[in-house]
Amino acid sequence: MPFLDLADGNSLFYKDWGNITGPPVVFSHGWPLNSDNWENQMFFLGNQGYRVIAHDRRGHGRSSQPWSGNDMDTYADDLHQLFVHLDLTNATMVGHSTGGGEVARFLGRHGTARVSKAVLVGAVTPLLGAIRTNPDGVPLSVFENDRKTLRENGRAQLFWDIPAGPFFGYNRHPENTSLALVQSWFDQAMQAGFVNVYDCIKAYSETDFTEDLKKTEIPVLVIHGDEDQLVPVETTAKRTVKLLKRGQLKVYEGGDHALPNTHVERVNGDLLDFLRS
Repeated sequence: MPFLDLADGNSLFYKDWGNITGPPVVFSHGWPLNSDNWENQMFFLGNQGYRVIAHDRRGHGRSSQPWSGNDMDTYADDLHQLFVHLDLTNATMVGHSTGGGEVARFLGRHGTARVSKAVLVGAVTPLLGAIRTNPDGVPLSVFENDRKTLRENGRAQLFWDIPAGPFFGYNRHPENTSLALVQSWFDQAMQAGFVNVYDCIKAYSETDFTEDLKKTEIPVLVIHGDEDQLVPVETTAKRTVKLLKRGQLKVYEGGDHALPNTHVERVNGDLLDFLRS
């Protein structure tokens, strides 16, 4: 399995599939998952002639589980090291949820010399939590309760309740419940390091990506579900697209937070159309 040795001594696991000479598409996953969550999209685009790459963010999946560096700046810097290592140019970046924040911070921090397009799916941009500058965001008590649960009860129950409930929207539509998807989410989440998922909650909920989005001049497709219970569309996607110079918004009616899993064909089709545009 390929690993990149990072500058700080940690290692980053990544997948590099598809046509090695094709246009690169780089995927960033959500909390607390790993690159496996993008397999439907990677397999599809790989078969369309694209080079598809996804990494396990530090502290997640098969990557190192360091005590420090569990913040958006470091996530973006790690990913930039992977770009340099693979000498990627003219790439399209695709990020889901926390991964959308990672993409935005990458573009704001490292520019677009190696990137031609980006896609944000259910992304936490421009700012998820209700801090002073974002009073309409998700109350910080929600995230503190998650951290409290981790501290006091461990993560197994939390990592079952999230996918069994709001992540896939099964609390609203129990008739759609797939225990296989719940189990897959749980298995990925349990691979992550405890301190890493704990610290990442603050990173995805309190990081402000406003300036990153304003600086981004490449085309960006923003995809979001109007029934996303974890990352509300009104305060994230609809604000994100207004900050982008070349943003395009697609709202999926009835769409939940797990669009790459629950709306596979539509997401795949929209990605391919955007890549070809």
